[in-house]
Amino acid sequence: MYERILVPTDGSTATGNAIDHAIELARTHDATLHALYVVDVGAYSSLEVGAEVVADGLESEGETAVDAVADRAADAGVDVETAVETGVVHRVIVEYVADNDIDLVVMGTHGRTGVGRFLLGSVAEKVVRTAAAPVLTVRSNVGADDDEE
Repeated sequence: MYERILVPTDGSTATGNAIDHAIELARTHDATLHALYVVDVGAYSSLEVGAEVVADGLESEGETAVDAVADRAADAGVDVETAVETGVVHRVIVEYVADNDIDLVVMGTHGRTGVGRFLLGSVAEKVVRTAAAPVLTVRSNVGADDDEE
């Protein structure tokens, strides 16, 4: 059913549940897992000085993040490909899906309190609306107790 599964990661612990789901789905379907980190151009593009240093730091952070996914996938016996790209996050994810013939995107979202808990994060929501492949959003377990209101 799935041959190529994409899990975008930002390197935070909040993406852990999505990574776990993606690895399990890849293992179950004998699929290749693609781990993608996107260096957000908005994070440094307005800097007049030091933009290159910030970009290099974010690329290094990205390599660490995708390497962590690769290690977890390898421990589960799952083939993995990693990539660090630069651009507008949701656009890069959607382009990666198209360029790599991705069958499923598994990505995290975060819970919020009150009415906001029903809304996806803006990146996840944009990917859900625009990706050519199905998108499975997985709620983070970080701060889950905060939603008990």
